[in-house]
Amino acid sequence: MKNPICQMFGIDVPVFAFSHCRDVVAAVSRAGGFGVFGGGVQPEQLELELKWLDAHTDGKPYGIDFLMPSGVSNEFDDREDLIPAAQRAHTEALLASNNVAPLPGSELHDLQQMLLRKFAITSAQHEKLIEIAFRHSIKLLAVGLGTPPAELIERAHRQGIKVAALIGTPAQALRQRDAGVDFLIAQGTEAGGHTGSISTMVLTPQVVDLVKPLPVLAAGGIASGRQMAAAMCLGAAGVWCGSVWLTTAESDVDPAIKQKIIAATSADAIITRSMTGKPNRVVRSAWTNAWIVPDSPAALDMPLQHLLAQEVMRRAHRSKAPELLSYPAGQVIGQLSNETSVRQVMMEMLSEYADTVMHMTDQVPAETQSAG
Repeated sequence: MKNPICQMFGIDVPVFAFSHCRDVVAAVSRAGGFGVFGGGVQPEQLELELKWLDAHTDGKPYGIDFLMPSGVSNEFDDREDLIPAAQRAHTEALLASNNVAPLPGSELHDLQQMLLRKFAITSAQHEKLIEIAFRHSIKLLAVGLGTPPAELIERAHRQGIKVAALIGTPAQALRQRDAGVDFLIAQGTEAGGHTGSISTMVLTPQVVDLVKPLPVLAAGGIASGRQMAAAMCLGAAGVWCGSVWLTTAESDVDPAIKQKIIAATSADAIITRSMTGKPNRVVRSAWTNAWIVPDSPAALDMPLQHLLAQEVMRRAHRSKAPELLSYPAGQVIGQLSNETSVRQVMMEMLSEYADTVMHMTDQVPAETQSAG
């Protein structure tokens, strides 16, 4: 396809795939799109993941997405359990009713400390992650939260790396444009994970008009060729997709989660604070339901709610209690009815996109086409 994003990266189609699974990232890039690896891992793991991607993308471009939560305290003592009594009691009552066993030995403490390290990223640690990323063959650095500093953008550009930012409001779009990013990802509320309140249909054309000629990708609610065509009609130069890859064979999402997503409707992708402490669209479960009953305590701030939820997810896996399991996912899960492959998703999306564009062209009166 001939458009600014395809020309920017030398890719065949402007389909960007965000995933925490390196196999999905590599498969999308090899199929002519652009895979983006979710880089929320420790430095040693990031080195391993990017080394693998360098070797398995067949020279095709790929990128990395860094999420740097803001306003998150990491000042915690070394108590055995960091969770306040009310939220702990509420959680243990729920787990007992589902016959879920506690974690053995000191595993709870070890898990909490490991998760806290994800949030306690100092400037030195951030620099280490950037150093690792820039040693590899990445062609894109995407920033999910916050505005990248000017020196980081300049450094990326010196190495031939483009910089993009995810935004959820027109005001955020202007801030990122002024910071000097190469393009924007306008993410509507339909998307999975931490998301805003404006829909993709409304947000995308507003952002396109505000920042033109800067390219904009549309994100949120896009898992088919028709949805891709709609995004392009709104002025987007491409699409950024996440949830559609969760049920592919390449995805490393737990099989129980895959089956829950396949069985879910779009109404089961809900926004809740029960997973991280921030508004987060995830698959509904007994865990998310437990935080909206009248007598439930308030969800904790990030990162404590995240610690609690991840403990519950681990215990639920071990006790084979899938009714408690949840995972970030967007409203398009209502369209995902079976396990497929990355290549099949790409082929069906592009085929349907072409059919939709032809159908739309057929709707234009002949005299209008002649006049053009």
